[in-house]
Amino acid sequence: MIVFEVIDRLKQAGTPFVLVEGANELAQVVDRPTNTPVAYVFISGEASEEDQRATGPVFQRTSVDISVVIVTENAAGAEDAARDIEALKAWVRGKLLGFTPTDADPLEHVTGKLQQAKDGMVWFEDVFGTAFYQEEQP
Repeated sequence: MIVFEVIDRLKQAGTPFVLVEGANELAQVVDRPTNTPVAYVFISGEASEEDQRATGPVFQRTSVDISVVIVTENAAGAEDAARDIEALKAWVRGKLLGFTPTDADPLEHVTGKLQQAKDGMVWFEDVFGTAFYQEEQP
């Protein structure tokens, strides 16, 4: 699956993250992660085009949005945390831009958005897009 391939890629040697996990682990975070920096990866959206065949089994292109929520904290304050998040964003984008998951198109950056900045902790969500094809199974 695409998400697991992205998680594995972000866990490769040299990763700046103490933890790279999925949506389930993100859902368990009540206020703040125990350790930072961390990244949470999950599918945040899917959209399928119309069937591309006039006859025969259904064949559709499905676009997928993959979110990477980066969380970091710097005890020195928000300004230092902001610098840290920029370095983490650059690292994530460097690892994921152009990465081609199995049976999918290369990842492209779609959007990025600050989710929260409070008490020296910054949450930033980057969204990457890819697509794959689905075919009706007999």
